[in-house]
Amino acid sequence: MELCLFQGTFNPIHNAHLRVANYVIDNCGIKKIIFIPAFVPPHKPCDIKMAEHRLNMVKLAIENNNKFQISDIEYRLGGTSYTYRTICELCKEYLPENKIKFIIGTDAFRHIESWYETDKLKERLRFLVFLRDSNFNESEFNYLNKKGYDFEIMPLKFEDISSTELRNFIRRGTELSKFVPHKVEEYIRKHGLYKT
Repeated sequence: MELCLFQGTFNPIHNAHLRVANYVIDNCGIKKIIFIPAFVPPHKPCDIKMAEHRLNMVKLAIENNNKFQISDIEYRLGGTSYTYRTICELCKEYLPENKIKFIIGTDAFRHIESWYETDKLKERLRFLVFLRDSNFNESEFNYLNKKGYDFEIMPLKFEDISSTELRNFIRRGTELSKFVPHKVEEYIRKHGLYKT
């Protein structure tokens, strides 16, 4: 089975995440994408009390797309959500025949060598790298190619939106309808998320 994973904090999930996932479905010969919200992300601070809310918001964002599914594997594993540990567990469940496709932004891919068990991880993954900044130069990652990382820079135009900005918008009471799916916006309002 071919696997394509979209792992992230999703704090909150927003339309740019979904745009990337839809691009992969439409252009990369992928039939299904598994969204994996991190339980405790290793590279950024995240309130553990938000973990269940982040999972629920991803469920709401993808519920009407049969090409998207969600996995709570990192919640079941508990502790820090190291990608290598997640991949090992998923391989037991899905038995992928080829390298797993892994959606990632340029901002995170810059630090891939600092990831837990990165040398083992690069043997199992083909990274689909999406622009997260407007001044990106593809040659910036040439050295990673020489080190054995299998990746492709995806030609989707950069969209200037981030979860950090969205949280700031929410604190200021900014309208969210153009940034997140309607049900996600309703969930945020209902539970009073990101107010402080």
